[in-house]
Amino acid sequence: MARDVAEHPTMSDFEGTNITPLPVEPAPGRRRRPRVKWFRLLLLLVPLGLLAVVSTVFGMMMAVASDLPDLENRPEYREKGGARNSVMVDIRGRELGLLASNQNRIILTDSSDISPYMKSAIIAVEDERFYENSGVDLRGIGRAFVNDVIKGGARQGGSTITQQFVKNAMDAQDERTVFQKLRESALAYHLTRKWSKDKILREYLNSIYFGNGAYGVEAAARTYFGSDPNHQGCGTEKRPCAKELEPHEAALLAGVVASPSGYDPTVNPRDAEIRRNIVLDKMLEQGRISATQHREAVAAPLYGGEVAPPRVESKAPYFTSWVRQQLVDKFGARRAFEGGLRIRTTLDLDLQREAQRAVDAFLPNPTGPTAALVAIDNRSGEVRAMVGGRDYDTAPFNLATQGQRQPGSSFKPFILAEALRQGIGPGSLWPSRKREFTVPGTDGQEKFVVNNFDDNYSGVSTLARGLTFSDNAVYAAAGIKVGTRKVARLARRMGIRTPVSDNYAMTLGGLKQGVTPLDLAHAYETFAEKGLRVYGTLGTSNQGPVAIREVENADTKRCVTLAGTDRCVKKNRRKTRRVLSKEVAETATSIMSTVVTQGSGKRAAFGQFAAGKTGTTENFGDAWFVGFTDRMTVAVWVGYPDAFKPMETEFAGEPVAGGTFPAQIWREFMISANRVIDERVAAERKAKGLPPKTQTTTVPPVATPGTAAPTTGSAGAADADTAEPEGDTGGGNGGGEAQTQTGAGQQAQPADPAPAPAATPPPAATPPPAATPAAPADGGAGGAVPPTP
Repeated sequence: MARDVAEHPTMSDFEGTNITPLPVEPAPGRRRRPRVKWFRLLLLLVPLGLLAVVSTVFGMMMAVASDLPDLENRPEYREKGGARNSVMVDIRGRELGLLASNQNRIILTDSSDISPYMKSAIIAVEDERFYENSGVDLRGIGRAFVNDVIKGGARQGGSTITQQFVKNAMDAQDERTVFQKLRESALAYHLTRKWSKDKILREYLNSIYFGNGAYGVEAAARTYFGSDPNHQGCGTEKRPCAKELEPHEAALLAGVVASPSGYDPTVNPRDAEIRRNIVLDKMLEQGRISATQHREAVAAPLYGGEVAPPRVESKAPYFTSWVRQQLVDKFGARRAFEGGLRIRTTLDLDLQREAQRAVDAFLPNPTGPTAALVAIDNRSGEVRAMVGGRDYDTAPFNLATQGQRQPGSSFKPFILAEALRQGIGPGSLWPSRKREFTVPGTDGQEKFVVNNFDDNYSGVSTLARGLTFSDNAVYAAAGIKVGTRKVARLARRMGIRTPVSDNYAMTLGGLKQGVTPLDLAHAYETFAEKGLRVYGTLGTSNQGPVAIREVENADTKRCVTLAGTDRCVKKNRRKTRRVLSKEVAETATSIMSTVVTQGSGKRAAFGQFAAGKTGTTENFGDAWFVGFTDRMTVAVWVGYPDAFKPMETEFAGEPVAGGTFPAQIWREFMISANRVIDERVAAERKAKGLPPKTQTTTVPPVATPGTAAPTTGSAGAADADTAEPEGDTGGGNGGGEAQTQTGAGQQAQPADPAPAPAATPPPAATPPPAATPAAPADGGAGGAVPPTP
C-alpha cells in the first residue's frame, strides 16, 4: 500500500510532481507590457520595400525599353539616310543653300569631317574615360559626389558624353528629377551597346550648343574661325571648317560648352582663355597632345578674324527663308531641316540676279528708299525672282511677302474688272471733277471727298480713259456704283489674301490693311491668264503663288510624306480656278496696256506687249508699278521699309510716284529677263537644229475710245482644274493725261547715278497734293482723299 502511495501520489501529496500551480495575480497598478515583435515587422517591411524597388526598376526599364527604339531608330540617327541638312536648288538644279533650323545647325555625317583634336578636347574635359565606360561612369559620379557634398567644393557633373547626348536628344534639359537621371543613365547604358563610340561622339558634337547662336561643331567652327586667314574658304560640303580645327581652337570650343555665355570669348575673353588653357592642360595630361603642341596652343590667340554668328547661307536669302517656313508647315521641322531632302524650288537664279541688278541700278543709296520685287510665271504661278529688301543680314524682314503697304491706284483694275462683269462698258461716260459722296450710315454728316492729282480734270471721261490716266473721280464713282463689297470680294478671289476693306476709301486704294507685292503680283496674274487664278498642290496657303516645284529624298529619290498624313508628295501639280470670264479679263488687259503706251506708266514701255497699273499713296509714301507681259507678272514697290516716309524729292528732286522708279525698275528687269529667256530658247532650238525665233511676244492693237462692253461681261466664276490655252490679249482704249510724262520708253535720271538705260530729263515738276486726312477705317470715309496717280 505504501508502495502504491509512493508510486501514485495523490492531491494530498504536497510534494508531488503532478501538482499544477495556480496563476499569481499581479499586484494592483502594475500591468505587464507585451514585447514588440521586431522580426515580424521586418518580415513585413522588407518584402514591401523590395517590391517597391522592383516596381521602380521595372517601371524605369519599361520606360527605357520604350524610349530606346524611338531614339535609336530616329531617321536623323540612321547610319544610312540619317540626319543631313536638306538642300534647296533653283529651277535649273543650281544649289541655293542648305536648309537650317532656327539653330542653324549644320550636320556632319562623317566622323572624318571632325578634327581629331576636337574629339580629344571634348573627351578630355567632359568624359576622359569615354572610350572605357559603359555609358555611365560610376567613378565619375563618385568623384562628383565627394567633391560636391562631402568636400563642399565647386559643383561637378558626373554625366558622361553619352548621358549628355541622351539628355539633349530626349529634350530633358529642364527635367532634372532623380527618376529622370536614372532613366537617362539606363538609356545611355543600353545605347552604348547599340551604337559605336564614334557614332555617339559624332552625334553629340552635332547637337551641342557652343554659344553665339552656333549649334553643332561645324556651325561653331564657322562662327569662331570661319574668317580666320588660316581657314579662308572653309565651310563647304567638301571642306568643312570642323575638319581643320587646331588644338588651341578645339580647346576653346570644348571649353565653351560648359557655359556658353560665361566663356564667350567675345564677351569674357579672359575667362575664355583660362578655360581654354585648362582644356589644353587636360589634353596634355591625358597624352592627347604633345608638350610642344601644348606650348604653342597656350601662346596662340583665342581666335583669328571676327566671330560671325551663323546666318542664312543662301544665294537668295529672302526667297529661301520664305520657302523654309512652307517646308516646315508641310513636312514638319525635323524632316524639313534634317531629313536629307532635295527641294527643287521655282526660283531662277539668272532672273534673280537680274531683279537685284535692276533694283540696285535705280536705288543704290543705302539711306534712300528701297524696293521689293516679285516676278511670277504666268502659266504656272511659280515665283521666278524675289527681292525682299536691301540686305538680308541687316534687315531680314521680307518686304515682298510680309510688307503690307497701301496699294494706291494699283487697286483700280479690280474696280474695272467688277464694272465689266456687271456689264458697264469701257466707253461709258463718268464725270471728271471734284466729287463728294455721302457716306452711308452717317445721316449725311460724313462726306467722302475725292480730288484728282493737281486738280486736273477732263470734265467727262470714259471708264477706260479713267484707268489710263488714273482719274480718281471716275474710279471712286465707279467703285461706289458697282459696290465696294463686291470689289473687295473680287480682289480676294483674284489673289489678295489679306483682308480687303469695303469702305469708300478702298476705291482709291485706301485699305485698312495693306497688301504685299507677292499677292498683288498674283492677283494681276489672273488678268494675264485670262481670268484664271493659278496655284498648285505644293503652293502657299490659301491658293497662293508656288515656290516649290519638287521635293524628294536626296538618297532614294522617293516622295516625301506630308506631316500628319499618310499622303506622299513629290511634284507640284498646277491647278486653276476661274475668277473672271475670258472676255472680261481680255478687255481689262487691253485697257491696262494703255497705261503703259499712253498713260501714267509710260516709263515701263519696252517695245513689246505690256499691261499694268501705277499706284502712289498719300504724300508719296508708297509707289507701285504692277504689270505683266505674255510671260511674267511683276510687282515693284518702292518706299522706306521701316516707317511711312514721304518721298517728295527722291526722284531727281521730284516726288517718287508709281510711274517713276517702280516703272523704271519693272522695265529694266523685264528687258533683262526676256533676254535671258530668249537666249535659252535660241540655244535649245539650235541644239535641236531648229531656226531661231524672231519674236517672243505680241503687241496688241490699241482700240479706239468707247469700246463696247463684252457680251459675257457678267459671267460668273467657276472652279476649274485645267487652264485655258495661252494666247494674246485684245485691244484697249485711252485718252488724255492729267500730268506731264516723258515719251514712251523714255526714262528720267534716277536721283543717284546708276547704270541704267539712256536717261532723259526728269518729268516736269508736279507739286504734291494738299495735305488731307488719311483714308478712314471700314464703314466710313471722311475728309478729302488725295489723288493716287
